[in-house]
Amino acid sequence: MSLAMDSGTQTVTTGSGEIGPVVLVVDDSPDARFLYGEHLRLCGYRVVTAKNGEEGVAAAHTEWPAVIVMDLQMPKMDGWEAIRHLRHDPMTADIPIIALSAFAFGDAPDRAREAGADLCLSKPCLPSQVGRVVRAMLSSSRYSSH
Repeated sequence: MSLAMDSGTQTVTTGSGEIGPVVLVVDDSPDARFLYGEHLRLCGYRVVTAKNGEEGVAAAHTEWPAVIVMDLQMPKMDGWEAIRHLRHDPMTADIPIIALSAFAFGDAPDRAREAGADLCLSKPCLPSQVGRVVRAMLSSSRYSSH
């Protein structure tokens, strides 16, 4: 596996020369972006990051991710609004979205699903848990075309 940096994104090439699917990680926490991003890179994905919902929506249109990992509490545009924008746009409506919420015991998971998230994980969650969910979403028949 080789790594190449290109303007803030990292492309992962496997031994067979294939480039892994793109995963967009949207979180205002630099630590969360780093931890989830590094783990996903080690799993063979190409990772693109954004620090708020506005940047996440823009990145979804330029990078065409196979899966989006979206924090819900962020400045500028929160995750709920970003998810709604993505779901109402025919170009991004079918991209699977994993929401991350620090408010798992309230109504945040239900609100995330109502906004259009496919799944809501409680923060803090281990990077390995995020990796397993990303892998499961990519291997399910519903998302196999991404």
